[in-house]
Amino acid sequence: MKAQPEPLRLTDNPWLWTLLFSLMALIGTALIAPKFDKRQRQIENRFLGREQAAHERNRRAAGLPPIDLAVDAQEPDAVAKPRMVPLWTLGTVAALAAIVSAGMLTREIYPRIERRRER
Repeated sequence: MKAQPEPLRLTDNPWLWTLLFSLMALIGTALIAPKFDKRQRQIENRFLGREQAAHERNRRAAGLPPIDLAVDAQEPDAVAKPRMVPLWTLGTVAALAAIVSAGMLTREIYPRIERRRER
């Protein structure tokens, strides 16, 4: 009696789902990038302002002459520093996951397709 060929269900493969979810993460990252950058800039500017104010409080507590923070203030867009939490790291991880899962999916699927062709 001849054994029944194993069914080739692509949706049963976990690498397919890893590929799909990582591609969705890449698309989502690309869609939210402008909004993320604006929001992250606000958060980081608040953090830097609080850090400067804490430094000034420590100076005053130590008995040093106070510094007027308004004199040293600069326009945030003029001195825009690179983000502390960049979005490209998430995009890179999602891209690497997509590449690896596509490779693994290909590695698992093609031998099964070739075995079916031989029959």
